[in-house]
Amino acid sequence: MAKRTAVIDIGSNSVRMIILEKSSRYAFHLLHEVKSKVRISEGAYQNEGLLQDEAITRAISALKEFKSISDAYDVRKILCVATSAVRDASNATQFIKKVQKECQINIKVISGEREAKLGGIACANLLSKTEAITLDIGGGSTECACIKEAKVLDAHSIDLGTVRLKELFFDTNDIQGATAYIDQALESFKVKQHDHLIGVGGTFRALAQILLKEKQHPLDKLHGFTFQTKALVTLGENILAAPDHESLKKLGVKSDRFDVIKPGVLILLRVITKLGVTHCTASGVGVREGLYLSDLLRHNNLIFPANFNPSLKYLLDQYTHNSAQRALRVKLTHTLFELMYQKLGLSKALLPALTTATKLSKVGASIHFYSYQSHSYYLTQTALEYGYSHSEITLISTLVRFQSAKKIKSSYYEKYQELLPNVQVLNTLTSIMALAEALLYHHPRTIDYEFALEEDLLVIKSKKKESYLAKEAVASLNNTPLKVLFH
Repeated sequence: MAKRTAVIDIGSNSVRMIILEKSSRYAFHLLHEVKSKVRISEGAYQNEGLLQDEAITRAISALKEFKSISDAYDVRKILCVATSAVRDASNATQFIKKVQKECQINIKVISGEREAKLGGIACANLLSKTEAITLDIGGGSTECACIKEAKVLDAHSIDLGTVRLKELFFDTNDIQGATAYIDQALESFKVKQHDHLIGVGGTFRALAQILLKEKQHPLDKLHGFTFQTKALVTLGENILAAPDHESLKKLGVKSDRFDVIKPGVLILLRVITKLGVTHCTASGVGVREGLYLSDLLRHNNLIFPANFNPSLKYLLDQYTHNSAQRALRVKLTHTLFELMYQKLGLSKALLPALTTATKLSKVGASIHFYSYQSHSYYLTQTALEYGYSHSEITLISTLVRFQSAKKIKSSYYEKYQELLPNVQVLNTLTSIMALAEALLYHHPRTIDYEFALEEDLLVIKSKKKESYLAKEAVASLNNTPLKVLFH
């Protein structure tokens, strides 16, 4: 697969492109993102699905510039799909040929089921492992997939979208007709009830962004944001009742969504009721990422290798300058945790986060050595994007920030408290990280220590004589998980 790949999704409402770059076999990161509100379906649903000339002209103009952007990034591969509006159009073939000729972009029209599966692949691989129903409300159709442990079990699509409803019902203020239309369409939606819904697409993200701010969620990250359905329903009902655009603006709706937010909300609320959803998670990924992953992981059963995380590997690929020492830090931290966790009253479930924090503890040194902790913290909190919950990201980044056995600041803990274990646990974990770092202060090639627990005493015995720097570093620690006897 090419190092840089552009992925284009021609939806009924918007045309979007992302440019992704690989840093190693399965690791990647986002280089660029662009979208245009082309609304290629405009007027189509009132004209038997026929794509209108003005909409086609807008799409061609946007795609030409998308191609120019991809060339500027030296992209070697372009994956482009079209969804509901194009697959329903009787003049789709003419449009596809025109794009190929004028933009040098080959479009693949995908079925609704394939669209649903791509969204499911993205969520299954790039969110914290969970069992859920994904829901992607588009301009012309709505897709749903059942996911469990990184696999897509089922995928469905129905002709129910925001632009479609707008043109058929909302433009004439026929809300009752729209509701009946939705309910009739949902009768064929063969999806079992589920308490957890993952929202994909513009409508859900717009609502989740409003709730993120309202809730004053401590982590400013939409992807992976989880909340109770009750809050979403209340917001949705307020949006449906809003009499004008100024009222929508006060509720937090952005102007570019004024004309399609109500149809999207109505679909979402009816689906939530039908499925019995109790809590939701916002996804920052969807069809585009799913298309990329279906290419990247095509020889691996569409899942990442066991215990692999693309964001973590990307950070290590880009910012690690001494992988041998990192491996020793991880091994020693693991050894110390396994030896002491029961004595310290820690849950073994904390070990993965501690291990990840240890791996990332020095990534900021590649930016600036004397402020590496600050840079490591920022990189961890912002770029550890995929595959982790907000609680996991916050725990890992907190350990990275306070890794030098310093007490967690009370002001910091108060801000992130809802996403973290208690402060004593945090201080104990950072003290383990700091002890491991101190024991490796002399940069040995191997771990040259033996450890033993004697009551509340950690006995450390060096196998070699070269431990002067390590002993000095351990003696200077402000806090250790247990009293230490080093000889």
